Amino acid sequence: MKNLPVFDLGIILVYLLGMVLVGIYFSRRNRTTEEFTRAAGRIPGWAIGISIYATFLSSNTFLGVPGKAYGGNWNAFVFSLSMPLAAWLATKYFVPFYRSTGEVSAYTNLEKRFGTWARTYAVVCFLLTQLARIGSIFFGISLTLQALTGYSMVIIMIVTGICIVVYTVLGGIEAVIWTEVAQGILKTAGTLVIIYLIVREVPGGFHDILTKGAADNKFSLGTMEFDFVSSSFWVVLLYGFFINLNNFGMDQNYVQRYHTAANSKEANKSVWLCVWIYVPVSFLFFVIGTCLYTYYQQHPELLETIKLQAASEQLGLALNRPEVSQLAASMKPADYGDKIMPHFMVYMIPTGLLGLIVSAILSAAMSTISSGMNASATVFTEDIYKRYFNDSSSDKNSLKVLYGATVVVGLIGMLCGIAMIGIKSLLDVWWTLSGIFAGGMLGLFLLGLISKKVKNNDALIGTIVGICVILWMTFSYLIPEKYAFLRNPLHANMIIVVGTLSIFLVGNLSRKLRRT
Repeated sequence: MKNLPVFDLGIILVYLLGMVLVGIYFSRRNRTTEEFTRAAGRIPGWAIGISIYATFLSSNTFLGVPGKAYGGNWNAFVFSLSMPLAAWLATKYFVPFYRSTGEVSAYTNLEKRFGTWARTYAVVCFLLTQLARIGSIFFGISLTLQALTGYSMVIIMIVTGICIVVYTVLGGIEAVIWTEVAQGILKTAGTLVIIYLIVREVPGGFHDILTKGAADNKFSLGTMEFDFVSSSFWVVLLYGFFINLNNFGMDQNYVQRYHTAANSKEANKSVWLCVWIYVPVSFLFFVIGTCLYTYYQQHPELLETIKLQAASEQLGLALNRPEVSQLAASMKPADYGDKIMPHFMVYMIPTGLLGLIVSAILSAAMSTISSGMNASATVFTEDIYKRYFNDSSSDKNSLKVLYGATVVVGLIGMLCGIAMIGIKSLLDVWWTLSGIFAGGMLGLFLLGLISKKVKNNDALIGTIVGICVILWMTFSYLIPEKYAFLRNPLHANMIIVVGTLSIFLVGNLSRKLRRT
């Protein structure tokens, strides 16, 4: 194990300290809940757009996407291609709607439309989604830093988690947005530097990378056949559209940012700026994955260490155990893809630059976690505490609740990250969990926004059916082999698609049957 050079460690510590100081600086403005959750609407659209982009570009992207491209192909890039259509719908319908309501929570309107149960259900789905996301990001960053430092993943999560909690609690949404602007720039620069460093190590440069990638079908976007059982082009496109519509349309992380803008025009501008930055930058991460694939194919001797580490973590056994060596020998690229980027960073990135790259990955994690913590605390305060426990809470008391909820969300998120230690693919786990939790939430919201004649009972019936469908699609693999025909035949990424459509269509069908 190569230890992180002291100089690089110093750069990382300076970065972490800088983030805490930013929180302290903005803490002077957080005297009210309006300041903590909306920044009093004084953030320019371009800054909001970069902050949304920084939230999208999490450590899951830094580690999961290159790992996915290394172990497979560019199929997951189709997710990014779905963003413009989702953004168009969001700016045409969702952003004006939220700005007109003035409600800082994305879910308050659901109670007005369908009743208390609808708001509560959406809030629970959102909070579960955020905890899964925060956990996966904590896991991703600890995976990288463990490879660099040798420290346990648990210790790394605790240290980074404390820094994130401090600056998020102190600075509120304004600190989150402005630090994400800096982090977005740092992450983009880090991406370009990584590509340069990898290509430099490949003798034939991009020519060899393109040749090897084409020969091994690494640039494929997936089969174009209408196949919904495997991860085809259409499965990822549908999944990406529904997830991105959920993100832009009703995820509190993004909805809350719309309220920090001066007007709807600035809020819309922020959405499109995010899309036009994120799509080409996400493309670069697939380029990184293919570059790494070519490099390690030219140096197969380096893969033995990576395979042993992956097998050791998967089995929870020491590296020198025979079971670990046996599993490592049978591993395919998809089984250890998430280990490739950290390994290259440890052994191939020079001192000084390594600290900057790690800081970029840290910023990717911190921006997403901090925004998720702030949004979750806002939802808890507005939709749970004020709704069920203290509807006449003073502004001072509500601010204390926001602080406390932020800390609790951060701690639970760390525990979720610890629980993920040993998984094979970071990106696959996040996509599966987000599809499960987000499916029902999006279907209910679309039902309320589009189908004006659907009533409370119709929505309730649609949601119950949708939840049953989502649970069946998620857990039907547990059905005994003799009843295998009852298992979900579709790809896991179709859960959010089918779940959303089930709620929307059944709700409308119930309305029509009620009228007959």
